[in-house]
Amino acid sequence: MSTVNPQPLWQPDPERIAQAQVTRFQTWAAEHHGAPAEGGYPALHRWSVDELDTFWKAVTQWFDVRFSTPYARVLGDRSMPGAQWFPGATLNYAEHALRAAATRADEPALLHVDETNEPRPVTWSELRRQVGSLAAELRALGVRPGDRVSGYLPNIPQAVVALLATAAVGGVWTSCAPDFGARSVLDRFQQVEPVVLFTVDGYRYGGKEHDRRDTVAELRRELPTLRAVVHIPLLGTDAPDGALDWAALTQGDVEPVFEQVPFEHPLWVLYSSGTTGLPKAIVQSQGGILVEHLKQLGLHCDLGPDDRFFWYTSTGWMMWNFLVSGLLTGTTIVLYDGSPGYPDTGAQWRIAERTRATLYGTSAAYVMACRKAGVHPGRDFDLSTVQCVATTGSPLPPDGFRWLHDEVRDDLWIASVSGGTDVCSCFAGAVPTLPVHIGELQAPGLGTDLQSWDPAGKPLIDEVGELVVTNPMPSMPIRFWNDPDGSRYHGSYFDTYPGVWRHGDWITVTSRGSVVIHGRSDSTLNRQGVRMGSADIYEAVERLPEIKESLVIGIEQPDGGYWMPLFVHLAPGAVLDETLLGRVKQTIREQLSPRHIPDEIIEVPGIPHTLTGKRIEVPVKRLLQGTPLDKAVNPGSIDNLDLLHFYEDLARKRA
Repeated sequence: MSTVNPQPLWQPDPERIAQAQVTRFQTWAAEHHGAPAEGGYPALHRWSVDELDTFWKAVTQWFDVRFSTPYARVLGDRSMPGAQWFPGATLNYAEHALRAAATRADEPALLHVDETNEPRPVTWSELRRQVGSLAAELRALGVRPGDRVSGYLPNIPQAVVALLATAAVGGVWTSCAPDFGARSVLDRFQQVEPVVLFTVDGYRYGGKEHDRRDTVAELRRELPTLRAVVHIPLLGTDAPDGALDWAALTQGDVEPVFEQVPFEHPLWVLYSSGTTGLPKAIVQSQGGILVEHLKQLGLHCDLGPDDRFFWYTSTGWMMWNFLVSGLLTGTTIVLYDGSPGYPDTGAQWRIAERTRATLYGTSAAYVMACRKAGVHPGRDFDLSTVQCVATTGSPLPPDGFRWLHDEVRDDLWIASVSGGTDVCSCFAGAVPTLPVHIGELQAPGLGTDLQSWDPAGKPLIDEVGELVVTNPMPSMPIRFWNDPDGSRYHGSYFDTYPGVWRHGDWITVTSRGSVVIHGRSDSTLNRQGVRMGSADIYEAVERLPEIKESLVIGIEQPDGGYWMPLFVHLAPGAVLDETLLGRVKQTIREQLSPRHIPDEIIEVPGIPHTLTGKRIEVPVKRLLQGTPLDKAVNPGSIDNLDLLHFYEDLARKRA
């Protein structure tokens, strides 16, 4: 046992614990399914991983999941990868997302806010009507179960309607935010071959209008499988030739028809970048997402019909999909389309105030930016409705916890959560009935056997190890797109420890049951929660004739910052002057994403490789974090060991 038993920063009061949905669930599950009645959350969690089948059966009953065809058993096959959940069952995700329309027709399902900050409601009955109309039109366009439907859209109500209509017909949704350049979008959408594209003419961000019509024209040219393009005139321009008008497709008054699909039928494709090659196209199922998100949002986030759920996100990040799932719990969701820091750093707090949010989610980076900028949310905004501030994207540093506690409210539930695009959920994070300790995630999620392992596969307590999950979760990918033999899926998570999910994060599981995340153990670039593979950056930057080769590293800083240097090896005769620096930044901004412009561009004598010619990112990252050379890399595997001394010296100078 750890002798350290620090004072919690926050402790839920007895009334809050008693009223939490997870407490009521535990009492009910004890009565009906043999869950432990005593011992609180730790006992419930133990039961949920020991009795996995019974736990998930209980979740579907508690949330009244409607199976149009019953399931034969909960887990047909529990091996990973390839676990079979609820074989035989059929259902529809969108049907569950719109259920609250029956009882809350005139209440807001969506609150839409942009940089003008005036929330505009879309009622449950209006949302249901629009989904019904659009689903009928998609069927008329020939969209069938399994067809892919794509969105190049900001975080606006039309994106939610398009996702739900796609799910209603059994189509497979996929989206990118409109600040992604054409190359980034095509690297994603070309893999899945969409038949319909929903698109805007542009978007507003940071007080400016950004016209995207040229990008849309390029997407149309480069996606030969498209049968229809639907135009949403956000900037008021006319629809391009041959495009359909959004308003015409959503004006019908038709009851939605929900295709009843198998539990494992694909719901959407999310993208997470590997360090080499194209982004991974991750397929998650209708049923798996439905039950995982009901558990996560209903039990962990404690959301229900009286709540308002605001998470700052874009449609290019899994948190947008997670936000939309707030509808499953009858919650009003807040869609903010705009810059996180416009007109000033306090922008997101202003939206939480305006929308009377009860759960407000943001990135750890935003919290730290507010702290740096001297924002005083509790003083300057009425945040009396906000029960919980949740953060993700990267671990919230201890100073972030203290700042939220001091500057928002001392009776604030602070939920630092960590999961992944790969499961579109959290492995660990929010529990409304547990104390919050500075710098820690409260606990692993129910049904999630999260452990920290050493290289030999031995569980560690109070020591840093690899984040692993030793039993299947319903929202784990059913497969990757274009991975017929499953080798890329297997290689992404199951190569290190056979049959066990290795996520690529360094974590400590404490003897108190809480979790500390230390950052990525691989080299994916993670800026404000938006991940991009280094390969995307190389492809763009190395198109410039002056750049022979490059290496990009993302390093989590002790203060919660994130340092992302780009090392460039120049072509003979080239000079790294202001002009070239500007062109590199412009290339990344336009072709990839403005979030991934490097913090520094540093000229180097060369890029180190493995003997098989792969650039080595993780060893360089370790060197820059201060790991000695002999521990950071296996010298026998490097083509030019002398090059590593340059990075070693740089680390010394920076320290």
